[in-house]
Order: sequence, then structure tokens, then C-alpha cells
Amino acid sequence: MIIVRVFVAGGTGVVGRRLVPQLVARGHQVTATTTNANKLGVLQGLGADAVVMDGLDAGSVAEAVAGARPDAIVHQMTSIAGKPDIKHMDRWFATTNRLRTEGTDHLLAAAEATGVSNVVAQSYGSWNGIRRGGWVKTEEDPLDPMTGTAASPGMEAIRHVEESVVEAGGAALRYGGFYGPGATDDQVELVRKRQFPLVGDGAGHSSWIHLDDAASATVLAVEQQAKGVFDIADDEPAPASAWLPHLAACAGAKPPMRIPKSLARLLAGEVAVVMMTEGRGFSNAKAKRELGWELRHPSWREGFKEELA
Repeated sequence: MIIVRVFVAGGTGVVGRRLVPQLVARGHQVTATTTNANKLGVLQGLGADAVVMDGLDAGSVAEAVAGARPDAIVHQMTSIAGKPDIKHMDRWFATTNRLRTEGTDHLLAAAEATGVSNVVAQSYGSWNGIRRGGWVKTEEDPLDPMTGTAASPGMEAIRHVEESVVEAGGAALRYGGFYGPGATDDQVELVRKRQFPLVGDGAGHSSWIHLDDAASATVLAVEQQAKGVFDIADDEPAPASAWLPHLAACAGAKPPMRIPKSLARLLAGEVAVVMMTEGRGFSNAKAKRELGWELRHPSWREGFKEELA
């Protein structure tokens, strides 16, 4: 393994905080960014050189990347703040969508200017596989554009990440739904309050991934200079009717209520209905085969128990 200088854009996010220590442990030299100067110490404590960078400012990105002189760039920039708001996902993800479009373009421009071809970027593949055919999708299947829903701008932003990064010779990692330290606190709180109901038959599938497994797949993608799209999910895509009651049990909560699609559409919007009743999960076979990736948490069944014990 060749030791490389890795630039992690978004080092204080839920993935970044697990990724930086894994890269450092493998001997890589890491420069990681934050938008908040008060978090520089957090990154330094993880073993990285820390810089403040605004991912939406092309000059800030160019300066930070040039100063780090990296061999590889990892795009983990998101800004998902506040309580979950599936009904207004376009507003909830507004800044993240900009980071996945404008921010991606700024990073790729900086990569080109500094001669970096090894780029790995965060994408998303949990419940948003195309809604036709079987319940589990591969990298050969398109993502669902969610046309006409509040998720549509987000799906367009994800498409931009994947197409532009892959065209530049890099890799886009479709992470499943995150769980692990700090990743599901808001969801668990809603489950405990019985404010996270099952919708309809709950047949819609999702894929999950523990943050540590997401990070380890990212390390492999960097080290192997991976190219193309990879689904980074655990071994068990599952319907909401299976994972949500299990999450409730692990959280010490009562079983979730079940509501009809018509009521869910009024309360939480079309995206929630699609997710719970029509969602498609993802297969991790390609990532295992091509990256040699091994999961520490093969299934959300054991993973939820460990995290909420």
C-alpha cells in the first residue's frame, strides 16, 4: 500500500469523523476540512491537519486543496441540519443539494488544477432505487428521479455527483441509510415518541450501513483509486415492516403505529409513502467483489442492537 496525502472535504460530518481516523490508522496523511473554526480541534484530535473551508466558495476550495497538495480527494460535504422533514425534503436538503452540485464542481475544478485524478465522493442509495422490477437494485440500475416530489431536487443533485465524478475518473459511493454514532439520534427519538409510523403494508425496502463500514469502504476506494459507482450497503436490504419494528424494539419503544397511505400522504408527504411502500434497496456485491470490502456489521439486525444497547 502506498501512503498518500488525502484531502477530506467535510471531515466533521458523521462519516468524516469515522473516516479520518481510519485513514490515519492506515498511515495516510490527512487534511480535513470544516466550515466552523471551533471544530478545528476535533479534526486535529483525530490525527488530521485541519483547515476551514467553505465548499460553496470556489476560491476557498481552490486555496484549501492547493495548500494540502493531496494525492486523493474525498467529498463528504453535507449540511443536513434540524429535525427530519421528509415532507419538505427539498428545503431540508437545500444546502446539501448545493454542496452536491456547486460544491462538487468546485472540488473537481480544484482537483484538475492540482493534478488530482483520485476522487471519491459521497452518493446515496438506501430506498431510492428505480421503482420497477425486484426489490434490490445494483449499480446497473438507475436511481429513481422522484419526479414531482420534494425529493426530486435531491435526486438530481445525487445524479450530478455521480455523473460528474465518474466522468472525471473517480468513484461515487452510494451509501445506504446511515446508523452509528450520531447518525440516527433524531429518528430514534421519533420512534420512541411513536411519531415514526409504518405506512400501508410497509413493503418498501431500504438498505442500511454502519458508519464504520461506510468509512472502511471509502478507505478502500481511495487506496485502490476506484472508478465508477459502488453501492455501499449491508448484506440485508429489508422492508420497512421488518426494520422499523426491530429498531423500535432495540430502542426500548412500543411497536410503531400503522397508518394508511392516504393519511401518511397528508401528514408526511409523498416521499414518505414511496419510501415505506415502494422503496428499492441495493446490493453490495460489486463493492465486496471489486474492493475486497468486508463488513464489521453485516446486518442492521445486530447493528441496531449494538448501537442502542
